[in-house]
Amino acid sequence: MAARLETERLLLEPMRLTDADRYVELIVERGPGARGHGTDVAAARLKIAQMADGAAASGIGFLALRRHGDTDMLGYCGLLVGRASLDEPELAYELLSREHGCGYATEAARAMVEAAKATGRRRLWSTVGDWNTASLRVLDKLGFHRHHTAPGPQDSDLIYLTRSL
Repeated sequence: MAARLETERLLLEPMRLTDADRYVELIVERGPGARGHGTDVAAARLKIAQMADGAAASGIGFLALRRHGDTDMLGYCGLLVGRASLDEPELAYELLSREHGCGYATEAARAMVEAAKATGRRRLWSTVGDWNTASLRVLDKLGFHRHHTAPGPQDSDLIYLTRSL
């Protein structure tokens, strides 16, 4: 997968250790009890380094989203094995709440889908909590279709979606 992608408004590139404070913000915004990797900068730096190692080993991973000409990370988008496989990875993205509603998730995810297609992959997965209507709208715009639903955390369902490439 390409290590750097560009869209009309965004640059997608590997996370930097200096993105740790923004990564912590993302985790904190998930709320209490949500999945995370620690809420301090040192833990975030360690997670960013681990993600870089994982991307080097597997060829897929997360890229930080930045507006052209801006160094601040808005969120991330990428592919992971997660609940899927290396041949059919899972698309995931997360943005700081102040960046919601600007179309950045759709723009970044569209670029990631095209990058996955360029690797010869035939299908992508995505999993989303049934409460997350904004992410479901993004995935609908990208041509994802519901595959099945399974019980999720905290009395919610997890919707599994797929997209043929």
